[in-house]
Amino acid sequence: MNSCKRPLSREDIPKEIPYSDDISILSTPLKIGAKKTPNRICYQPMEGCDGSLDGAPGDLTRRRYLRFAKGGAGLIWFEATAIVPEGRANRRQLYLTRENADSFSSLIRDIKETCIKENGYEPLIICQLTHSGRWSKPNGKSEPMIAYNKPIFEKDSPLPREAIVSDEYLDSLVEKYVESAKLCEEVGFDGVDVKACHGYLLSELLNAYLREGRHGGSYENRTRLFLDSVKAVKENTKEGFIVASRFNAFDGYPYPYGFGDSGTPGIPDLTEAKRLARDLKERGASLLNVTMGCPYTNHEVNRPTILAKEEMPYVSIKRMIDGARAVSEAAEGVAVVCSAISFLGAFAPNVAAEGISRGDFALAGFGRQTFSYPDLARDIVRGGEMKRSSLCLTCGKCTELMRAGKTPGCVIYDREIYTKLYAEMKK
Repeated sequence: MNSCKRPLSREDIPKEIPYSDDISILSTPLKIGAKKTPNRICYQPMEGCDGSLDGAPGDLTRRRYLRFAKGGAGLIWFEATAIVPEGRANRRQLYLTRENADSFSSLIRDIKETCIKENGYEPLIICQLTHSGRWSKPNGKSEPMIAYNKPIFEKDSPLPREAIVSDEYLDSLVEKYVESAKLCEEVGFDGVDVKACHGYLLSELLNAYLREGRHGGSYENRTRLFLDSVKAVKENTKEGFIVASRFNAFDGYPYPYGFGDSGTPGIPDLTEAKRLARDLKERGASLLNVTMGCPYTNHEVNRPTILAKEEMPYVSIKRMIDGARAVSEAAEGVAVVCSAISFLGAFAPNVAAEGISRGDFALAGFGRQTFSYPDLARDIVRGGEMKRSSLCLTCGKCTELMRAGKTPGCVIYDREIYTKLYAEMKK
């Protein structure tokens, strides 16, 4: 088990986890639809909760993405950006509108110009479009919009029936995804992600077995809004614009409250996830980002940590790799990102390289590692390794900041901003 005091050694990584000493494949380009990413490193969507109240990027938002641009990732997966005001996860979540479009356009232009200047190539930038659903807090307090009542979350205090969104409201969101996607295209994004992970609205619909009506019960109903939105976005954007999705292949909750439950705790049934991957490909998706679990309740499933209590981190990592491989096989020709490898520290490139070489997935996704180590892609591509002095310690302090309503970042290494914020929070 890793700890903040002792970094991982090669002997810590079990034989079941793929590993290669040759990581050169991470520096190779990859074609995604009509576009190309210059390397196989993806910076995952890491929300900073630091936009302006009108949804535009703030100063800390710009600072974060310009650090990512210097860092050299071939694919920057831009953070959660709301499609409707009531679906924002916090008062400062990004929300692209006609009124603030220029601020997004300026940031995207600066990201690309900075990366070209520092690294000699332009990254692809995908915008994650979201409706926070159960986790909506547009005015700073919980204002949940749920697919159905879920006792494993609500316990003895079920949310009122009025919190359950109607079929008519859900049907209206297809147009909102299209409007947001078209704006993203106008301001310079290379594509959009129709987000369906971590218990947010589209993700919760995937497990809405108990919901009645057009959006619950059967597989066709539970995936209706998701697949209709992907299809509509593809049909209403230009040729070559990437349509993607970061989606849960496994929720980690028992049926009827979890997508992909097999009946055995911790072991997924990926039958529907593979079917969903094929359906997404058929509707025009050319990039899929596989994740699992929910950071609000069972974070160890997608964010293995030194503090894990339910299962050893390598169990989560292997499950994620297996899920990415299953999706890759089901949706052949679609580029797949594998998540949850930050825990591996300096050996993450070795594990990712072998997974890519075997065809398990096409890109290595780094999340919280980018907060602590925004230059990781450049060091991998240029130097062939990651610096141990900058590695994420998986301590969870960035998540603590977010849960406390602060702007998250690396408390350990990014002392200029986040060490002070964390100290203030603790007081």
